[in-house]
Amino acid sequence: MSWNAITDGLGEAVRLILTLDSTVFQITLRSLETAGLATLIATLIGLPLSVVITMKDFPGRDTLKFLFNALVGIPTVTLGLFLYMVMARSGPLGAFNLLYTVQGVAIGQAFLILPITVTFIVSAIESKGYEVRDLVRTLGASELQAAVAVLRESYGGVSLAIISSFNRAFAELGIVTMLGANIRGVTRVLTTAIALETNKGQFGLSFALSFVLLFVVFLLNYVIRVLQGGDQT
Repeated sequence: MSWNAITDGLGEAVRLILTLDSTVFQITLRSLETAGLATLIATLIGLPLSVVITMKDFPGRDTLKFLFNALVGIPTVTLGLFLYMVMARSGPLGAFNLLYTVQGVAIGQAFLILPITVTFIVSAIESKGYEVRDLVRTLGASELQAAVAVLRESYGGVSLAIISSFNRAFAELGIVTMLGANIRGVTRVLTTAIALETNKGQFGLSFALSFVLLFVVFLLNYVIRVLQGGDQT
């Protein structure tokens, strides 16, 4: 690629962003929607599950923690293949028509980030919540009250887990491609659009979408850094 192509692409990217190009805007909104829904699903499942893992002593608890820790690094293509077979028309969830929809992609992303959500929240509670748990129990608090107190004490770590999970879903490519098929106006998000436009030689749009993606990722990492700093004080 020549320098002229790069500079022309960068210039076009700046123009698209400054003029709030509708294509860039719509793809960004769909990315935020998909990652946000995935994070919501993972949080609704992962938060109570993490509380149970840390607050209750039951057979297989250590094995369950190990499983979630191991699944943090699961290859996305492997998970994507499994979920594709489950959501396909002939699969167990085929009747729900989830394949090639925002909802289906979000569910796939939720499965991907759930181990991150659980692992980070469990770690946050274990580092700060046990003393609070024991204290409120001695004061006669119920299990629900104890859980709420522990989550309040671990607020920084819990927030870090949720933001990190969103960050991972927002920048995901493999599962989105396999479950969403990169359909224009339906499932096309920032990562899949960048890959497609680059292959087409549309470097201006590719750069614009990349800048938006990087901005959101850097912003989230800054928020994580702030939370980590506040959690240490």
